[in-house]
Order: sequence, then structure tokens, then C-alpha cells
Amino acid sequence: MALFQAHRRARMGGRDPHEAHRAATPLELFFDLVFVVAFGTAANELAHYLAEGHIASGLLGFAFATFAVAWAWINFTWFASAFDTDDWIFRLTTMVQMLGVLILALGLPPMFASIDEGEFVDNGVMVAGYVVMRGAMVFQWLRAARQDPVRRRACLTYATAISIAQVGWIALLIARTSILVTFLWAAALVLAELAGPVLAETRKGGTPWHAHHIAERHGLLVIVTLGEGLLGTTIALSAIVGPEGPGWSADVVVLGLAGTALAFGMWWIYFILPCGELLHRFRSRSFGWGYGHIVVFGAAVAVGAGMHAAAYHLEHHSVLDVAGTVLTVALPVAVYVLSIYVLFTQLTRVFDPFHLLLLAGSAVLVVASVVLAVAGAPMVWCLAVLALTPWVTVVGYETVGHRHGDRLLLGDGRTSTG
Repeated sequence: MALFQAHRRARMGGRDPHEAHRAATPLELFFDLVFVVAFGTAANELAHYLAEGHIASGLLGFAFATFAVAWAWINFTWFASAFDTDDWIFRLTTMVQMLGVLILALGLPPMFASIDEGEFVDNGVMVAGYVVMRGAMVFQWLRAARQDPVRRRACLTYATAISIAQVGWIALLIARTSILVTFLWAAALVLAELAGPVLAETRKGGTPWHAHHIAERHGLLVIVTLGEGLLGTTIALSAIVGPEGPGWSADVVVLGLAGTALAFGMWWIYFILPCGELLHRFRSRSFGWGYGHIVVFGAAVAVGAGMHAAAYHLEHHSVLDVAGTVLTVALPVAVYVLSIYVLFTQLTRVFDPFHLLLLAGSAVLVVASVVLAVAGAPMVWCLAVLALTPWVTVVGYETVGHRHGDRLLLGDGRTSTG
């Protein structure tokens, strides 16, 4: 057995969707690092615009940025799950896609600024990054189409949809339309590109993606996005203990515990659902689950942006009051928790009344944190109350919910069919 491996060109014939012990590769983990940069840039821009009171501009730019970044990641990830050969061609093509993501990240600040100015969306650099990424992605699909005749139609469908959408993005860039027209046209392009996976997977034979591998990959990117919350907490702590801050105090301990507990709780509730096993059983339900993660990713990153906005407030560089600042964290936390339950329901097609109780408890804590802020409580204590929100689900599932889940998914046999 050889100790060193030469990554010679290999036939891209499709992976076994039932392959045992399938796990994320070092290349996939490295690929995710460039998305740390992209998501971090989006979070920084959102925090900046929130602190300046340009809330609509910040939210619109953030939604555009988050969608663009997550969309690029999803397409590569599902392709790699089906056709990763790990030969030198695949590796170099992936490197080109990573370069495209970095270019996209460079284009986020001018895009935010143009939306704030209100004339048109300056997405030139972003489109350039997409041209690099999507060109490489089309090459990957065409290579798979040529080397895997069984799945040729599916691969060509993907390549065609991506190419049509990319031409549309370039045309939109040249036209320099208003913000409203840009987003309407962008929505049409998204639908056109989404048609590719739908047709390929349902009408053209599909691709051999691996359910447990896909679940692991999405979970890993959730961890990446949750890292923005920890980074935002660190920035907020630095505002207190830094040279211009009041220094070490009980508030530092409370804020540090709150930020860490919030991120940890958000991590815990995501991994309650056995997504790999359920995706394996219900492959036809993968679209809603996979693309629904765009909301999960965005909400997690927005929590980090909110914590960064809290740092601006502590440094007296924000126009937001305490209540407004707490809302910048509370709202994405609420969206994140709700989206976890939506993903559960979408994937299992099972309604658990116990979830209503957990959601109600979570909502009480979100509202309480904002009410405390309005009443004049210190911001760090409001965030401490908010940090308890995901732990309602954690405690609920660790004590009672896991039995509810087993009875609903296993007890009546409803998970035995698609």
C-alpha cells in the first residue's frame, strides 16, 4: 500500500450515493474557508450600516450578499458530493472557484454603498467573481457529462441553467438598471437557475449525491456562520476592555457568557435533527431543505453582525439606542430558531405540537430582551436574556423532545415511505 498519493486524472463517473463512511474532504474544508471571508465581509457591512441608522440599505444589501454567497456554495457542494474525483483537474478547478468567491467578497462593499446611495446596484465586481466561479462550475458539469454517460442529461441541464443565468447577470451589469429593476431581474435569474437542479434531479435522471455527506457539509457551513457570532462577541468585548473602554467589570463576564452561550445554543439546536438519515430516506425532499439553509446561514451571520453593532454602541459610534441595538441581535436569533423548526417540518412532513410550546418559550425570551431594553436595562443584561432563547429548545429536546421525535418519526412508521 502506497503512503503517498499522486492525484492523477481520474474518470468522473459519479460517486456511490450509499458509500460507507463518506465524509468531508480536506479540500472541501479548505473551500469553506473562503466563505468565512465572504460572510465576514457581509456581516461587517451590515453592522456598519445598522450603526449608522441606514437599516433598509443594510438589510437589502445583506440579503443580496448572503444569497449570492450561499448560492455559490450550495451548487459546488452538491456537485462535489456526486462527482468529486479529487484528481488534479478537480483540485485546480476548485481553486479557481475559491478565487471567484474572494473576488465576490471584494465586491460586497461597493454593492452595499450603491444600494445606500439609491441609484443602481454596483455589482460589477460581484458579477466578475461569479463569472470566475460559474465558468469553473460549468466546466465541472460538462466534464461530468462527458465522462458519465448515464447522467449526461442531468449534468448538461445543470450546465445550461448556470450558463443562461450567468449571461443574464452580465447583461444586467451592462444595463445598470435601477435597484427595483435589478432585484426583479435578479429574482427571474434565480428562478431560471433553480430550474436546472429541479429538472436535472426530477426529469433528467438526477445525480448521485450522498445524503449523509450533504448533511455533514451543510452542518459544517452552519458552524462557519456561527463563528461570526463569536467574532462579534469578541469585538463587543474589546470595546469594553480596550484602551478607550471602561475596562474589566461584571459586564464583561456577562457579555462574554451571553455571546458564547448564544452561539453554543444555536449550534446545539441545529444538530438535534438527524438530517443525514432523513435525507437518505427522503431524497425528494432535499430541495426545500437544502435551499432553506440560505435563511439559516443568513440568520447566523446576521447574529454576528448584530453583536458587532453592539460593539459600535458600546464605543458610542452608533446612532441606535439600546433597544434598537438589542433588536439587531434579537431578530436574527428569532429567524434562526424558527427556520430550524421549519426545516424539521419540511424534511419530516410531521407536525409536533410540542414544537409550539418550545417556540412560545423562545418567543417570550426574545420579546423579554427587547422589553428590558425599552425599560432601560443595561444592554449586556438584555443580551444575556436573549442568549437563553435557543436553550429552550435544547432543554426541551434533551428532557422530553427526543422521545416526541422518536414516536413521531419511528413509532407510527410514517418515515418508511417518501
